[in-house]
Amino acid sequence: MDKKNIQLGSLTGKVILFGGVYSNLQALEALISIANKEGISSEYCFCTGDIVGYCAQPEETVQRFINWGAHSIIGNVELQLRNGDEDCGCDFTTGSRCDNLSKLWYPYAQSLLSEVSINWMKNLPDHISFEYAEKRLTIVHGSYKQISDFIFKSTPWKYKKPSFISTESDVIIAGHCGLPFVDNYQDKLWLNPGVIGMPANDGTPYVWYMILDDSDGFSFKFKTLEYDHSRANGLMIKNHLPKEYAKTLITGFWDNMEILPLKERLWKGRPLNKLIY
Repeated sequence: MDKKNIQLGSLTGKVILFGGVYSNLQALEALISIANKEGISSEYCFCTGDIVGYCAQPEETVQRFINWGAHSIIGNVELQLRNGDEDCGCDFTTGSRCDNLSKLWYPYAQSLLSEVSINWMKNLPDHISFEYAEKRLTIVHGSYKQISDFIFKSTPWKYKKPSFISTESDVIIAGHCGLPFVDNYQDKLWLNPGVIGMPANDGTPYVWYMILDDSDGFSFKFKTLEYDHSRANGLMIKNHLPKEYAKTLITGFWDNMEILPLKERLWKGRPLNKLIY
């Protein structure tokens, strides 16, 4: 299928970037409150995909996102759901712990999503591009060529470079890997704002997003988000979703680090403010 790319033109003012809502309605509501407090309209809020995921309220989360009116590209989870596929398409190793746990949360989400939500997913773009502070930005999920690519800060630049070439962009904004970070090479910048549906393996229940600001040229700042993680945890337990992921909402530690390169494994439990820059 041909890729659907949306070109938004030039944007000015503060912009919120985030990813991986993961069916975590409580986190989404908290982020919407932040946007309102900052005076940032929904048209200036962008999700890198995977609105649906591990947590307990997939339908409510999708409908709240739709009603909010923010932008999103399609994540691998939405791609699989709209195609009626039987797995999440996360590219976990077959038989791995993450793969086995996905066999619990993915069919749960699939069973609860309405036809309206699935049809909405069918219209999500693969990528969104816009001009900002004299730079061209493109939002991807994994990478431009592959939606399920795991791209981390430590990932060699040769795997990041093709996304810039294909999109003719100065800045790539990506998701999927679950960790916030920035990586730069010469005049190119790879940004991952993090996800709001699960903590970043740093030992806190807080989650991550980013704000762009053009008031003095191009600048960005990573932000942590506090939300009612206890309620999100309780709803996962009540609905018999993986207790391992429910526990992560409380402890801030991932159940496993199968997908992580060695460098990112060493981030576990450490403050991320310095590591991600």
